[in-house]
Amino acid sequence: MPPKIARFLETAELPSPCLVVDVDIVAHNWTELARSLPQARIFYAVKANPANEIVSRLARLGSCFDTASMGEIDLCLRHRVSPDRISFGNTIKKERDIASAFAKGVRLYAFDSEAELEKIARSAPGSKVYCRVLMECEGAEWPLSRKFGCEPEMAADLLVRARELGLDAYGVSFHVGSQQTDLTQYDKALVQASALFDALAERGIELKLVNMGGGFPSRYRTDVPSIEAYGAAIREALARRFGDRQPDVIVEPGRGIVGDAGVIQSEVVLVSEKGGNDQRRWVYLDVGKFHGLAETMDEAIKYRLLTPHDGGETAPVVLAGPTCDSADILYEKADYRLPTALKAGDKVCILATGAYTTTYSAVAFNGFPPLASICI
Repeated sequence: MPPKIARFLETAELPSPCLVVDVDIVAHNWTELARSLPQARIFYAVKANPANEIVSRLARLGSCFDTASMGEIDLCLRHRVSPDRISFGNTIKKERDIASAFAKGVRLYAFDSEAELEKIARSAPGSKVYCRVLMECEGAEWPLSRKFGCEPEMAADLLVRARELGLDAYGVSFHVGSQQTDLTQYDKALVQASALFDALAERGIELKLVNMGGGFPSRYRTDVPSIEAYGAAIREALARRFGDRQPDVIVEPGRGIVGDAGVIQSEVVLVSEKGGNDQRRWVYLDVGKFHGLAETMDEAIKYRLLTPHDGGETAPVVLAGPTCDSADILYEKADYRLPTALKAGDKVCILATGAYTTTYSAVAFNGFPPLASICI
């Protein structure tokens, strides 16, 4: 538990559930990454947590911002982020949103298909574009599907097409998967990126950018490498694959910047048993998949829990949310053990929940309000 949040929870009267984020930890994580990867521009992935306090602090630190929609672009602009510090990084954009972003000064766009490229050429002429390449995402706890990116051979053809359409064929991007714990995956991706630089050079195009996406982790139930270790692995891979011809580098951290900075304080609604051969208790919290814990889908992200009875006798549990939906089960296969003294009304803190919680929370499913949030 972050000490500042622990002190705050001791005295604060909060709705339940509620996410509390320590913005000082956010700033610390951003600064550590900037120190570990001095050659990279950091584009914070706004979708991880778009709280005004977070965007404002990072803007003051000099961060750039990876945005997925006009809503996120406008949020950054409201915090006086200049358009040259914004990337429209979603590869699936409405053409009118591209036009609106261009009118507001944004000049950096992602794409992974010819149809998207043509939209950018029509509505953001002359802009810098980078093509996203498919990755396997081995080693990631939250892998990304084939929804984003294209095969390398197609990426090369699309970048040639970008030049033909009058755009600046600026570079390539990849994402090794969210919560990536295998540091070798960045080197594997850079092998592919370097090959694309060589292939495009033979076709008369000098690429300048490698956008390495995110993947930087939070600490859940298992330890993860430090930010310094990620920085060292990426620096070494860049030197190995590009030598003296170092490209411009972008990274797009989200989870690794805000995840560990947040704690959800929730409440036990019910502790019950089902009978039969399964002796596990069912513990129902007032927060579930529809209140921001969507990343428990397939039990991919396994959060750490703190209760007021820690240190006492424990027993296996199934952990679930409060809604009338059978999908709202957080952990049934993973081995979660909670104190046998746990009862309705007890507070349960869910750690490292600063990323991808408020933005996943439903507006009013079952009539429950969205996840409340406060930054301190």
